[in-house]
Amino acid sequence: MRICIALAMMALASLAQAAVKTETLHYQSADGSKLVGYYAYDDTIKGPRPGVLVVHEWWGLNEYAKGRAKALAALGYSALAVDMYGDGKHTEHPADAMSFMMAAMKNSDAAAQRFDAGLALLKKQPQTNPDKIAAIGYCFGGGVVLDAARRGEPLVGVVTFHGMLATKTPAQPGAIKAKILVEHGNADTLITPDSVVAFKAEMDKVKADYEFVGIDGAKHGFSNPDADRLAKVKGAPDIAYDKKADESSWSDMQAFFKKVFGV
Repeated sequence: MRICIALAMMALASLAQAAVKTETLHYQSADGSKLVGYYAYDDTIKGPRPGVLVVHEWWGLNEYAKGRAKALAALGYSALAVDMYGDGKHTEHPADAMSFMMAAMKNSDAAAQRFDAGLALLKKQPQTNPDKIAAIGYCFGGGVVLDAARRGEPLVGVVTFHGMLATKTPAQPGAIKAKILVEHGNADTLITPDSVVAFKAEMDKVKADYEFVGIDGAKHGFSNPDADRLAKVKGAPDIAYDKKADESSWSDMQAFFKKVFGV
């Protein structure tokens, strides 16, 4: 009897794992960049559901970003981890990551086009409700999704985790349509206190609907379990994983999505 129960539990666990399907999707932005997205959804859910774009850290479209897409799919969303560097590039070397990030940020129009290409791709998926799209971003990706909100992208919400706050294109009054949630580590030495003050002043000035959550003791990279390992690489910035901050920020995101998606 115990063996039967154990086998049944294993079968159920296998079915639960198999529910999340993933696909590698090749697409192109308006500037001609060849991009590689990682799409995830739960195939036991029938019909369209809200969609979430995931924008990677400065490391590029790595397993961490893909894992977040799968986790969102398990929550019932249609999730696409987008490629902001082209060809799905990623690295674990800080110098290369900096080079990739600076190249992506050099041309703000091209960066916006790459984000827009990912947004269009997510909307095309049959599992996605194109009227309910949000975006989340980590580190570099946090800055990407905030800039998307600043220029008035048709998103219901954006969430940043230890994201970049400074911008070359501050929001104009009335431009921001998305609600914003910022999850910031108060011990983050890469995002200066002045950047925090300037960001809040910018959001207040344009009357954005935003929430800023400062997490005591959390450093940059607090949501990434690989941060401690990556911090030991020569030239790596001051980053560290914080399990409590990771879990609390993810919980905040889930509550935020329930509010903005209305489901």
